[in-house]
Amino acid sequence: MFYASLFWDYLKNYMKTRLTYRADFWIEVLSDLLFQAMNLFFILAVFLHTDYLGGWNQAEILFIYGFFMIPYGVFSCFFNLWNFTERYIVKGEMDRVLTRPAYHLAQLVLENMDPASLVGSLAGAVVMGYAWTQLDITLAWYDPIVFIVLLIGAVLIYLGVYASLTAVSFFIDAPTGILPLMWNIQNYGRYPVNVYNRFIRALLTWVIPFAFVGFYPASYFLDRANWGWAALLTPVVGLIFAFIGLSIWNYGVRRYRGAGS
Repeated sequence: MFYASLFWDYLKNYMKTRLTYRADFWIEVLSDLLFQAMNLFFILAVFLHTDYLGGWNQAEILFIYGFFMIPYGVFSCFFNLWNFTERYIVKGEMDRVLTRPAYHLAQLVLENMDPASLVGSLAGAVVMGYAWTQLDITLAWYDPIVFIVLLIGAVLIYLGVYASLTAVSFFIDAPTGILPLMWNIQNYGRYPVNVYNRFIRALLTWVIPFAFVGFYPASYFLDRANWGWAALLTPVVGLIFAFIGLSIWNYGVRRYRGAGS
């Protein structure tokens, strides 16, 4: 209840701030939608020249991409820490965070949450819905529950990877540029892994498991016989990487000694 009340208070403050400058809010929403539209345009352009990509047709690729957008929108809303090094380490705001009774990472999440990013998740659901109408997919009664579990697992993977990389700021004095690189790598997860060579496939599955934020969980509904086993590993991989990420983060916080002079 304590964190629920904190979330509600931060959300109210967010809405008051954003509604003061409503044009900025809608411009942010529009820019996010335009970015997603450009990615969709690229996929559609590819299928102007071929009917299949790695054995997957256009509707299936759109379904995978739509799934990919949903957990990424949730993650972007609640882990918007791209400027962590500059704001909290260089400027010393981490000292302020550590003097408060709430868990430090929870404070950072609430201070930087960006509900406008959830529009991307909504757009992903629309893309999935459209692709669904083009596919012959039958659902079991438990599939909606599986869908939610897979989404949670994908979000946990994002949390684990980016918590680990953000924690690097506790060990160095300057930004490393790793986050933008990782952001580019994660986009590989919106395509089937069988279109890549063995090295990239292993990298996206076991080292930087972005295949589990898009392709593997989506393939549970598209080709369960061949990929269902991998899809069901999504929550397991999510828990493992979330544990690793939070452990590195907590270690970094313990190592932090303040901004200095």
